[in-house]
Amino acid sequence: MTDRGVDLSTLPKEVRDQLAELDLELSEGDITQKGYEKKRTKLLAPYIIQTPVAPPQNDAQPPAPSSSSHAPAPAPANSSRYRERRSRRTHRNGGTRDDRYRSDIHTEAVQAALAKNKEEKMALPMPTKRRSTYVQSPIETRTPPDSSSGSEDETSARRQSSAVAPQPQVHPNLQSSDYWMNRSAQGSSTSSSASSTMSHGEAKPQAQSQPQPQYKPQYQPLYQPHHQPQQQPQQQPHRQPQEQSRTAAVTDMLAHSRIAPSENSAPPPDVTAVAPPSRGPRVDLPSNAVVRGMSRGHSRSSMMETADGVPVSSRVSTKIQQLLNTLKRPKRPPLSEFFTDDSEEIVQVPQPDPNTPRPEGRQIIPVKGEPLGVVSNWPPALQAALARWGATQGKSPALTALDITGKPLYTLTYGKLWSRSVKLAYTLLNKLGTKNEQILKPGDKVALVYPNSDPGMFWVAFYGCLLAEVIPVPIEVPLSRKDAGISQVGFLLGSCGVGLALTSEICLKGLPKTPTGEILQFKGWPRMKWVITDSKYLTKPSKDWQPHIPTANTDPAYIEYKASKEGTVVGVAVSKVAMLTHCQALTQACNYCEGETLVNVLDFKKDMGLWHGVLTAVMNRIHTISVPYAVMKACPLSWVQRVHMNKARVALVKCRDLHWAMMAHRDQRDISLASLRMLIVADGANPWSVSSCDAFLNLFQSHGLKPEVICPCAASPEAMTVAIRRPGVPGAPLPARAILSMGGLSYGVIRVNTEDKNSALTVQDVGHVMPGALMCIVRPDGPPQLCKTDEIGEIIINSRAGGTMYYGLPGLTKNTFEVIPVNANGVPIGEIPFVRSGLLGFVGPGSLIFVVGKIEGLLMVSSRRHNADDLVATALAVEPVKTVYRGRIAVFSVTVFYDERVVIVAEQRPDASEEDSFQWMSRVLQAIDSIHQVGLYCLALVSANTLPKTPLGGIHISDTKQFFLDGNLHPCNILMCPHTCVTNLPKPRQKQPVGVGPASVMVGNLVAGKRIAQAVGRDLGMIEDQDLVRKHQYLTEALQWRAQTDPDHVLYVLLNAKGVTVGTATCVQLHKRAEKIAAALSEKSSINTGENVVLLYPPGIDLIAAFYGCLYAGCVPVNVRPPHPQNLAATLPTVRMIIDVSKAACILTTQNLMRILRSKEAAASVNIKTWPTIIDTDDLPRRRPPQIYKPPTAEMIAYLDFSVSTTGMLTGVKISHAAVSALCRSIKLQCELYSSRQIAICLDPYCGLGFVLWCLASVYSGHQSILIPPFELESSVSLWLSTLSQYRIRDTFCSYSVMELCTKGLGTQTDLLKARGVNLSCVRSCVVIAEERPRLTLSQSFSKLFKDVGLSSRAVSTAFGSRVNLAICLQGTTGPDPCTVYVDMKSLRHDRVRLVERGAPQSLPLMESGKILPGVRVIIVNPETKGPLGDSHLGEVWVNSPHNASGYYTIYGEESLQADHFNTKLSFGDPHTLWARTGYLGFVKRTELLDASGDRHDALFVVGSLDETLELRGLRYHPTDIETSVSRAHRSIAESAVFTWTNLLVVVSELCGSEQDALDLVPLITNVVLEEHHLIVGVVVIVDPGVIPINSRGEKQRMHLRDSFLADQLDPIYVAYNM
Repeated sequence: MTDRGVDLSTLPKEVRDQLAELDLELSEGDITQKGYEKKRTKLLAPYIIQTPVAPPQNDAQPPAPSSSSHAPAPAPANSSRYRERRSRRTHRNGGTRDDRYRSDIHTEAVQAALAKNKEEKMALPMPTKRRSTYVQSPIETRTPPDSSSGSEDETSARRQSSAVAPQPQVHPNLQSSDYWMNRSAQGSSTSSSASSTMSHGEAKPQAQSQPQPQYKPQYQPLYQPHHQPQQQPQQQPHRQPQEQSRTAAVTDMLAHSRIAPSENSAPPPDVTAVAPPSRGPRVDLPSNAVVRGMSRGHSRSSMMETADGVPVSSRVSTKIQQLLNTLKRPKRPPLSEFFTDDSEEIVQVPQPDPNTPRPEGRQIIPVKGEPLGVVSNWPPALQAALARWGATQGKSPALTALDITGKPLYTLTYGKLWSRSVKLAYTLLNKLGTKNEQILKPGDKVALVYPNSDPGMFWVAFYGCLLAEVIPVPIEVPLSRKDAGISQVGFLLGSCGVGLALTSEICLKGLPKTPTGEILQFKGWPRMKWVITDSKYLTKPSKDWQPHIPTANTDPAYIEYKASKEGTVVGVAVSKVAMLTHCQALTQACNYCEGETLVNVLDFKKDMGLWHGVLTAVMNRIHTISVPYAVMKACPLSWVQRVHMNKARVALVKCRDLHWAMMAHRDQRDISLASLRMLIVADGANPWSVSSCDAFLNLFQSHGLKPEVICPCAASPEAMTVAIRRPGVPGAPLPARAILSMGGLSYGVIRVNTEDKNSALTVQDVGHVMPGALMCIVRPDGPPQLCKTDEIGEIIINSRAGGTMYYGLPGLTKNTFEVIPVNANGVPIGEIPFVRSGLLGFVGPGSLIFVVGKIEGLLMVSSRRHNADDLVATALAVEPVKTVYRGRIAVFSVTVFYDERVVIVAEQRPDASEEDSFQWMSRVLQAIDSIHQVGLYCLALVSANTLPKTPLGGIHISDTKQFFLDGNLHPCNILMCPHTCVTNLPKPRQKQPVGVGPASVMVGNLVAGKRIAQAVGRDLGMIEDQDLVRKHQYLTEALQWRAQTDPDHVLYVLLNAKGVTVGTATCVQLHKRAEKIAAALSEKSSINTGENVVLLYPPGIDLIAAFYGCLYAGCVPVNVRPPHPQNLAATLPTVRMIIDVSKAACILTTQNLMRILRSKEAAASVNIKTWPTIIDTDDLPRRRPPQIYKPPTAEMIAYLDFSVSTTGMLTGVKISHAAVSALCRSIKLQCELYSSRQIAICLDPYCGLGFVLWCLASVYSGHQSILIPPFELESSVSLWLSTLSQYRIRDTFCSYSVMELCTKGLGTQTDLLKARGVNLSCVRSCVVIAEERPRLTLSQSFSKLFKDVGLSSRAVSTAFGSRVNLAICLQGTTGPDPCTVYVDMKSLRHDRVRLVERGAPQSLPLMESGKILPGVRVIIVNPETKGPLGDSHLGEVWVNSPHNASGYYTIYGEESLQADHFNTKLSFGDPHTLWARTGYLGFVKRTELLDASGDRHDALFVVGSLDETLELRGLRYHPTDIETSVSRAHRSIAESAVFTWTNLLVVVSELCGSEQDALDLVPLITNVVLEEHHLIVGVVVIVDPGVIPINSRGEKQRMHLRDSFLADQLDPIYVAYNM
């Protein structure tokens, strides 16, 4: 055979070995295609015969030596089969499980299924990724852009055609060129970050004079060596015509597809010119700037079209539109009508489909194997057989072990095996301890730890244990602490009571050690004593010592480990008699003869490898040649060579080994398999083994392999061998195949596939039941009821040759080893116990057994069964070669929202591009949907070699599943499809029209049988003394009165970060400072009475003085938060907006801020030339105003309160003088404030109740306020708490941001605070001022944390205010403690309030929002009908009180809104009272507590802002509930925010871990929202910390976030669009 002019058979042996090793590295994925090619070229370079190169213009020339590592040699006669086989080898890429899933028929079926979908040209939106998130970057990014090698261009042509490469093994007619074009158009992405992964050759069309990079026919590899740049002929002469035309069409299309913008792709950026833009500073960009994250190529075509043809100027919007269009497609399985038993039921129960196939046959009759023959010279125990051969046939070979190159290393004879085993038995029983004590007694368990490369030591140890009558427990060699399932092995050793491990000297040296040289204590393992069993350490027994060999009984002989679906490792105990009987049954079934040779490739520690290759072999004096896994990796053909050289009669292999031998077959022509009488295929029970067996037979029939020798078998650790095909006689007809419908299988019935050939499963039989066994088939779930003849069930076996129990686990044992089948009426059919085999199958004609899968690979989705292996096979039939490694795919199910959901995880090749991967994933979705009628929930691709492995290289499924659920999988690509596969969501709610008339409803204080939801604060009370009335009519008068009557009383104390007083104000000082400012204002002729004046001050006494100065001058103060000097660009525009909206006549501020307002930096973001008059109040002259202004009526406006709401609306409300004095009086009563009291305030004083407490309350009530500016806490976190302790403060007010700062900053330092003498036992009430639902978790954490420094658990409470009324509730000093209730979230979504017990599922804890203030009435109203609600309903909180705001300031022409919000009436009930609408949803509950007057207390619970609620599926959701769930989903989620966009729920999460965790969050977020809120997340956006905007009150600005997201200004780490 030639290879690039080299005849491989003439190469030196070591070069051939190196080539074989290279092939294997490629197949295992340890090397990239490019690296493989490079190394191979290097190896072959000395032997290449140089051939002249044909000039490329000459089409008629035969091809030059091509890039292929195997150029087409003269094709043999049946060239198409040859070519197909060839291509399969070219694209091979082995792995540990690839063997089982190869089926040409299935590949064609998948192609056909995908071709069906070709009409749906709907593009799935590709996820957006920031470049640094690539855990592995595509190959292009690693190659310098100026590399001009031919292979690089070739790669780019290949990458270009990523969407259009045809399948290996597909018939050319199956797919037309237009199909591929559709696929290609789908693949092109609008994402700039995705398009930047294209290689440098793609964007520019190539000049036609150059040869186009040819799109090659299938049987050539897709790479070209470095030493042959672009010598690719235009056309291959032996290409078939239709293939030519297809290729031409494709090449043609490729030449244009990237240049003309396709349906939804913008021109690709020129990646060679610029690196991806680095991340800019985080600011809100004005709308006219170029959107960040788009490269220059994109911004040239600023408008793109969505799939609907709607022009959109943002990538994100386009993608979401694509997603919506995708979701508009009807779901393929039409959902039948659903019903719900009760309005509270969650899950929809689908009506049973009348067309579901059901079993119709009669009840199965148990199948009997032939009787176990009685042979006179069978030994009474297996050890006796060894003793016999050791004595009589000592020279006869027992075992040959191979070295790493596949050459025999040593041969153990039966004599040696016997003598060493006896020596070991003697040593174990007599020589382990000190002189006289015996450490091991017969019946003790011992671990056997031997590597797969050392079968000899294992044999001696195993038989030594049997002779010593101790029980061996063979396990894998632990290589590191992190081995997959290592702690589960510890569970096995613990449950078996193992304390001693036997191992070889070499193996012991290789075990991981501690720094002191001791063997590491593995996680979960009991303490182990290690014993070396090499011959030199064993003691020869004295002449009179003989091992005791009793007749086989039911005591355990050995324990075989088995890993379950959940990952737990259990030990199956096999009794001595079962071991012996099993050997006899295998001898009879396989017709073993004395002295035969057997080649064993399987693991000799367990399963078939142990049963045939170690136990039955010794019983029959067979010569076993053990081929370890390491040898197979180095030389995949080694087992075939051994069969040839040793004329072996039996070989014991898996499909993997057949597959590897086929791949390596070209290296050997002169081998013969004619000596084989039996080729046992250990995993022949896997339905996908049939194609491997067929292909192997096709290839090796010419080497003497006879069709009848292939013997698949079925086995499991519990039942041991269940069935095996008996070796046939030449010329006998071969067993038949069953072609079953996968649809039928999913319902557990056997139907021959007729209608849809795409979803067929071909299975081969595994022969007949074992001799001496009785077999039934029972239903896998529920009681073990016998199946009908056309029903799939679990195979159960009754036989003396099977496992006896799970050692040390009696409960599990009963359910598996002592099963008594029952008939249809539930009556047991006998008394004999059967063992569950864990295999699913049926009995075919002639009592042949067919197996269709394993219980542990079963996925039950919506009560249909799917087999994990079948799904793997379908996934691998979709272009596996370019994207994933064949052998590294895990399929499992996770339970989310009351059903199993299918997850596929695969290892991605390092050179697969983003688009390739996404293309492959979306096609896998379609294929599985089409063939198996099941939706995938999640498809994840991880980097190569990152999935946990089993000892022999397979994927450790249960560990992979655990990684997925824990968020430790670190995928590099992920696609979630909850919209398509979650079909059991509750029905969307249809809102009932509320048409209730007042007459039928109002009965006294009842609404439709419920108490009206209303609550009233206590009476404000009459003020007896006229002086007081006059004094408190206006705050200005109150201040003047205090300055006269108590001039030196200190009203305010201002502290700095060190806790030092930096300013105080007595009554008279404040009065004088206010006078100075009033004088300055009245001197300005431009400022008239009643005009608005902006106050721009940091928190402090200046602000208070300026406020009273404005009132003295008759101006209306407007308090504005000053701009942040370090972030003017973001904060100054808001200041400017308030100044403009309020039409301020002047600005009062400090010198410092005045400089900032006029600085160059300020000029960059606003027009500084148009500021109104700015007055600096720092150094005003001491003047008095001509007179102090007194308003003619108390309804005049005292000040304007401006604030930005959470929805991003700037609203200013007018507060009258009457409202100010009513509010101050209300607070004075509630908090019992008077002159001798001190309170501490750590709040922002710019709006709402914070401003009232900071500036107004002290002047009214006369108490002293200690002011702590919150920004000082940034440099000294403990400032607030130390102040409370130092001044012995009883009442303090703070904000949630202050509380959070203390909780996070001081959480670990309570001992330090104690040591510094901080004691908070003085604090009676600590009230959080907020306009939101109380943050219960934060309040509780704060209370618990600072309990250690004396904080009472009853102290923390909350206040509630809104725009229309700044203070509705405030927890005062008297009255009952705030109460917490638990409400049912399902009811809450329906606007109903149902109280549940703490800890009930779906319960939400809510804390009362503080006591209702004196003079305040609240009522709960239906926001749509404006009718009052009962107290079991959620509705809008309306408020009536003397301190309501008078209205909005400057909403032009919005009189109706004014009336609606501030002066509105109920539609029935009490039609006269005027109410203000707060815009918050809440409810009122009457509690068991009593208030001051002795009545039962009515508590108001605020649930959330009406503007922020999300209406999804007809239900009302509160963003904070969803966000709380999301933040709990993974430790790396710092903060999250949700909003909706066109009925899609978008979740934005800040990632505080490393960027490789980003994609882990996508499934976890989707899961938690589905589980807890019954909503499907449409888009998951992962961003950096600090991206979610938060306002000064610590509330999230979700609408700002939404706008930034849609304008593509977030620079996300990852955006996932859930399908």
